[in-house]
Amino acid sequence: MEKFTVTIARGFGSREFGSGGRTIGKMLADKLGVKFYDKELIRMASDASGINEALFGQSDEKTKNSVFGKPGVYKGEVIAPEKSGFISEENLFNYQAMVIKQIASEGSCVIVGRCADYVLKGDPSVIRVFIYADDETCVKNAAEVKGIVDRKEALKTIAATDKERAAYYKAHTGREWIDARNYDLCLNSGDLGFEKCVDIITDFIKIKLG
Repeated sequence: MEKFTVTIARGFGSREFGSGGRTIGKMLADKLGVKFYDKELIRMASDASGINEALFGQSDEKTKNSVFGKPGVYKGEVIAPEKSGFISEENLFNYQAMVIKQIASEGSCVIVGRCADYVLKGDPSVIRVFIYADDETCVKNAAEVKGIVDRKEALKTIAATDKERAAYYKAHTGREWIDARNYDLCLNSGDLGFEKCVDIITDFIKIKLG
């Protein structure tokens, strides 16, 4: 099988305990024997830029008020250290995108979140996956993984996370996060379960790339 990159976007519940996108991505990477990237991208972008890792963490998949204004749609370039806006949210994203492109070029991998589907647009070796689930599945996962047993609290947390990620995606891509046209596969992990999602993605890779 030729080199591939699978990007995992996850909606209607955060990747940690909602739709299970992160778990599915890790299971997929383990099954295929390829590298898996999630939070590691923050450290790698910090190393590449020399910008404090904490700044990347503060804007990780969320937008925030800044003296530099709202970030623009990703254009594929980084802002140089001597320029105004070097530590802007837009440039933090630029460096993460640079790292995403680099690791995708080096070998097969699975990347969770951070608009990787958009950053790698036009690459025929990329499989773009969106994972979602119904409210009850997300609440169940919240209780099992995070210990959030109150249904209202769980739904509030999930809704807030989804809202942040939708705004982040819109700011950096100009697209709607939950638009199925952005993805090759949209899978309901509540109906399918994690293992079947992994199997479907694996089969799709074989069909698309041989």
